Amino acid sequence: MAGHSQFKNIMHRKGAQDAKRARIFAKLGREITVAAKQGQPDPAFNPRLRAALIAARQANMTKDAVDRAIKKAQGAGSGEDYVEVRYEGRGPSGVAVIVEALTDNRNRTASDLRSMFSKAGGSLGETVAFQFDRLGVLRFPAAVADADSVLEAAIEAGAQDVASGEEGHEILTAPDDLNAVREALEARFGEASESKLEWRPNLSVELDEESAQSVLKFVDLLEDHDDVQNVFTNFEVSEAVLAKLSAA
Repeated sequence: MAGHSQFKNIMHRKGAQDAKRARIFAKLGREITVAAKQGQPDPAFNPRLRAALIAARQANMTKDAVDRAIKKAQGAGSGEDYVEVRYEGRGPSGVAVIVEALTDNRNRTASDLRSMFSKAGGSLGETVAFQFDRLGVLRFPAAVADADSVLEAAIEAGAQDVASGEEGHEILTAPDDLNAVREALEARFGEASESKLEWRPNLSVELDEESAQSVLKFVDLLEDHDDVQNVFTNFEVSEAVLAKLSAA
């Protein structure tokens, strides 16, 4: 299990998602606005907007909030002009970190992140993308079909890999194939619970309990920043360490 996924599971169990609901909605709204501005406002013809709306529904974002975000893209009185920026660097314990941001002030965001990396004993600006693969990721609830049926359908649709378990089905694709694979699988199984592009580590660093605590705290701080949309890392922790962190 990748470090970032473990972090998410730990934080969800601690109830942090509810505590950060307003910030989550703000980030989702920003993504919806950018997606709608870059393409058509109809999600049927805008894959990125479709993915953003799925995420908004998963987070129980209200329809009014979603509509406001889409209207912002149409220039309804908003002077905000967000740009997408990717930052790379090393965090605590040499962990590789990729940060995806949507910002209306590059200088502010870069300065904030540089300070956060520095205070954590890391460094912003070091190239680490070679330690990751860019992949399309689709997720479906476990109830849509059994593992063999999903695997067969995913292969036919052109997916690269499938992992099924109690929590659901995860399908990996090449970035350019994500939309085509999603359409094929949704025609058979219904709407995906998640559809997005992710950075997956191809070279991981295993951390002990102390190092893991430091890295998790750092990732949490990054994700709390208003401009940060996604954080990807290449760390792993053992089941024993994960159990200790979960119980803390």
